[in-house]
Amino acid sequence: MIRFAQSFLLVLTLAPFAGAGKYNKVLSVGDAAPRWQDLEGIDGKKHSLDDLKDSEFVVVVFTCNSCAISVGYEDRILAFAKDHADPKSGVALVAINVNTIKADGLPEMKNRAAKKKFPFAYLYDPSQAIAKKFGATTTPEFFVLDKTRKVIYMGALDDKLDPDEAKTNHVTDALKSARGGEKEIAAETLPRGCKIRFDKKKDD
Repeated sequence: MIRFAQSFLLVLTLAPFAGAGKYNKVLSVGDAAPRWQDLEGIDGKKHSLDDLKDSEFVVVVFTCNSCAISVGYEDRILAFAKDHADPKSGVALVAINVNTIKADGLPEMKNRAAKKKFPFAYLYDPSQAIAKKFGATTTPEFFVLDKTRKVIYMGALDDKLDPDEAKTNHVTDALKSARGGEKEIAAETLPRGCKIRFDKKKDD
């Protein structure tokens, strides 16, 4: 009986990391997260991952203005921020846009953030380097980083595009699991949305 219990606990421990890297071709769960530096935000300031050293967890979402699916997820992202990413929660939420078309430029990002009243940092990387380092290919695409800034989850926010049908919030579950929850979670899911508009010249 004791041996069975030990085996069961081992399964629970390893289960969250099963299949990491299946969809992301650059990062695996457990890898150190790439560090961004001096990305301009809608607030006119330069932002770095190190600025968030006091946050226990960091949730990174690659998003944009021009993708209808990203826009459709904004209210869900805002709800997540309200419930989980206030200053006292220990969770920081950062949105990053790397598309370089006019609709996704910094002026339009500022307009969009003002219209929706984003309470989180919205950063711009026209070099697109940070998305490539994360292996991000889709908007929206989410990464959860623990206090050591290792990746503990990557993929979609939840299990359905239709908010009325969504039953599992993968990002929320990843945070709960990291804080000692016993629920088995998916460490990686297939991101759903629009393809990031990588500049072909930058891919050469």
